[in-house]
Amino acid sequence: MNQGILHNPFPLPQGEFFRTLNPMDVHFTSEAEKKLKDLATQSGRATADELVRDVVEGYILELSQTREMLNNRYDDLKSGKVKAIPGDEVESYFRDKSAAARRSQPGS
Repeated sequence: MNQGILHNPFPLPQGEFFRTLNPMDVHFTSEAEKKLKDLATQSGRATADELVRDVVEGYILELSQTREMLNNRYDDLKSGKVKAIPGDEVESYFRDKSAAARRSQPGS
Protein backbone atom coordinates (compact mmCIF):
# COMPACT_ATOMS: atom_id res chain seq x y z
CA MET A 1 0.00 0.00 0.00
CA ASN A 2 1.32 3.46 -0.86
CA GLN A 3 2.15 5.68 2.06
CA GLY A 4 -0.40 8.46 2.56
CA ILE A 5 -3.24 6.64 0.80
CA LEU A 6 -6.03 5.42 3.05
CA HIS A 7 -7.65 2.10 2.25
CA ASN A 8 -11.44 2.08 2.45
CA PRO A 9 -12.63 -1.43 3.41
CA PHE A 10 -16.14 -0.56 2.11
CA PRO A 11 -15.58 1.13 -1.24
CA LEU A 12 -18.66 2.52 -2.97
CA PRO A 13 -19.03 2.65 -6.73
CA GLN A 14 -17.87 5.89 -8.29
CA GLY A 15 -20.00 7.81 -10.74
CA GLU A 16 -22.89 10.18 -10.66
CA PHE A 17 -25.41 7.74 -12.10
CA PHE A 18 -25.43 5.47 -9.01
CA ARG A 19 -28.28 6.63 -6.81
CA THR A 20 -28.69 3.30 -5.01
CA LEU A 21 -26.41 0.33 -4.79
CA ASN A 22 -29.03 -2.40 -5.09
CA PRO A 23 -32.80 -2.43 -4.84
CA MET A 24 -34.13 -3.83 -1.59
CA ASP A 25 -37.47 -5.44 -0.90
CA VAL A 26 -39.08 -4.49 2.37
CA HIS A 27 -42.29 -6.22 3.38
CA PHE A 28 -44.99 -4.54 5.47
CA THR A 29 -48.29 -5.75 6.84
CA SER A 30 -51.27 -4.77 4.71
CA GLU A 31 -52.30 -2.28 7.42
CA ALA A 32 -48.86 -0.62 7.44
CA GLU A 33 -48.77 -0.57 3.65
CA LYS A 34 -52.15 1.19 3.54
CA LYS A 35 -50.92 3.77 6.07
CA LEU A 36 -47.78 4.35 4.00
CA LYS A 37 -49.83 4.82 0.82
CA ASP A 38 -52.14 7.26 2.62
CA LEU A 39 -49.18 9.21 4.05
CA ALA A 40 -47.52 9.30 0.63
CA THR A 41 -50.65 10.76 -0.91
CA GLN A 42 -51.08 13.30 1.91
CA SER A 43 -47.46 14.42 1.66
CA GLY A 44 -47.56 14.80 -2.13
CA ARG A 45 -45.29 11.91 -2.97
CA ALA A 46 -46.03 9.79 -5.99
CA THR A 47 -45.74 6.43 -4.25
CA ALA A 48 -45.29 4.79 -0.87
CA ASP A 49 -41.87 3.63 -2.12
CA GLU A 50 -40.86 7.27 -2.56
CA LEU A 51 -42.06 8.09 0.96
CA VAL A 52 -40.15 5.17 2.50
CA ARG A 53 -37.01 6.07 0.54
CA ASP A 54 -37.23 9.71 1.74
CA VAL A 55 -37.78 8.63 5.34
CA VAL A 56 -34.89 6.15 5.34
CA GLU A 57 -32.51 8.60 3.64
CA GLY A 58 -33.47 11.28 6.18
CA TYR A 59 -32.93 8.84 9.04
CA ILE A 60 -29.52 7.82 7.73
CA LEU A 61 -28.48 11.47 7.35
CA GLU A 62 -29.70 12.30 10.86
CA LEU A 63 -27.98 9.23 12.29
CA SER A 64 -24.65 10.12 10.65
CA GLN A 65 -24.92 13.74 11.87
CA THR A 66 -25.69 12.52 15.39
CA ARG A 67 -22.75 10.11 15.28
CA GLU A 68 -20.43 12.91 14.12
CA MET A 69 -21.68 15.24 16.89
CA LEU A 70 -21.21 12.52 19.53
CA ASN A 71 -17.72 11.75 18.25
CA ASN A 72 -16.82 15.45 18.42
CA ARG A 73 -18.23 15.75 21.96
CA TYR A 74 -16.29 12.66 23.03
CA ASP A 75 -13.10 14.08 21.51
CA ASP A 76 -13.71 17.38 23.35
CA LEU A 77 -14.13 15.51 26.65
CA LYS A 78 -11.14 13.28 26.04
CA SER A 79 -8.88 16.22 25.16
CA GLY A 80 -9.99 18.24 28.18
CA LYS A 81 -11.43 20.99 26.00
CA VAL A 82 -14.70 20.69 27.91
CA LYS A 83 -15.43 19.38 31.40
CA ALA A 84 -18.06 16.75 32.12
CA ILE A 85 -20.87 17.76 34.46
CA PRO A 86 -21.71 15.14 37.09
CA GLY A 87 -25.17 13.58 36.68
CA ASP A 88 -26.41 14.68 40.09
CA GLU A 89 -25.64 18.33 39.20
CA VAL A 90 -27.59 18.02 35.94
CA GLU A 91 -30.52 16.40 37.76
CA SER A 92 -30.52 19.12 40.41
CA TYR A 93 -30.38 21.87 37.76
CA PHE A 94 -33.43 20.54 35.92
CA ARG A 95 -35.32 19.85 39.15
CA ASP A 96 -34.77 23.47 40.25
CA LYS A 97 -35.68 24.80 36.81
CA SER A 98 -38.90 22.77 36.77
CA ALA A 99 -39.86 23.94 40.27
CA ALA A 100 -39.25 27.58 39.28
CA ALA A 101 -41.42 27.17 36.19
CA ARG A 102 -44.26 25.71 38.28
CA ARG A 103 -44.02 28.61 40.74
CA SER A 104 -44.23 31.20 37.95
CA GLN A 105 -47.39 29.73 36.38
CA PRO A 106 -50.52 31.85 36.82
CA GLY A 107 -52.79 30.55 39.57
CA SER A 108 -49.95 28.91 41.51
